[in-house]
Amino acid sequence: MKKPKIKPLGDRILVKHIEESEQIKGGIIIPDSAKEKPQEAEVIVLGTGKKGEDGKPVGFEVKVGDTVIISKYGGTEVKIDDVKYQLVREDDILGIIN
Repeated sequence: MKKPKIKPLGDRILVKHIEESEQIKGGIIIPDSAKEKPQEAEVIVLGTGKKGEDGKPVGFEVKVGDTVIISKYGGTEVKIDDVKYQLVREDDILGIIN
């Protein structure tokens, strides 16, 4: 996958949702508008980082390529080159999936 031409600022991280396969429950196809937003995402680009109280840069706890769980309602959805991404703060990342 080509790296998007965007550099998040501060402690923001660009992630791409990992789409689940289409689910059919009881023979009924669930439309996209009724599906929940997936919480699993892949880290695509890290921001410039935040600074601690002493003014020194604080490193990220995630790295590019990590699969993470993000909060349901956190971040901002953006579309770059017809691909949907989400910009989230590092605080919106709940955990890393090994």
